[in-house]
Amino acid sequence: MKFKIAFVLLVAFPVLSSFAQKLISKNAHIWFYSHTAMEDIEAHNRQVVSILDISTGDLQFNLLVKSFEFKNALMQVHFNENYMESDKIPKASFKGIVMNIDKIDFKKDGTYPVDIKGTVTIHGVSKPLNTAGTIEIKGGIASGHAKFQLVPKDFDIKIPSLVENKIAKEMEVTVELTYSDKI
Repeated sequence: MKFKIAFVLLVAFPVLSSFAQKLISKNAHIWFYSHTAMEDIEAHNRQVVSILDISTGDLQFNLLVKSFEFKNALMQVHFNENYMESDKIPKASFKGIVMNIDKIDFKKDGTYPVDIKGTVTIHGVSKPLNTAGTIEIKGGIASGHAKFQLVPKDFDIKIPSLVENKIAKEMEVTVELTYSDKI
């Protein structure tokens, strides 16, 4: 009897685990860009962790705000100390779902459009986020791309009047990642 149970579990385990496969990226890349007539600002964070459950579409991103890097060191200091208060509120995140995960054939190479809905939390403030993106499957590896706009004011990020003309009212945010697990 024990042999039969063990055999059934041994045969069923690979099938069951494939239904709950989670893909992980430990070095996803998120950056933002601000353009005004006075100045362009860009910062990159390549230490973003993301998890995608390909059976449910559950999607998460987590990052440390201090991991954003700027070309101008002084700009990075102001970003962390004055605007984002990174010591007080060190993390930002996204928790949501790929709404059309069932339309992606993770076993077939191709680029698939995705609709993503969820909640982004920045500076301790959570807001809904709906955006489009793509998931590309190439050689059994999944990668993702999305681009959307965020408004700093919506997240209680205070921009001093002295520099408000140097910072765009809306920031363009780009997400690129490759999941490390082969499907």
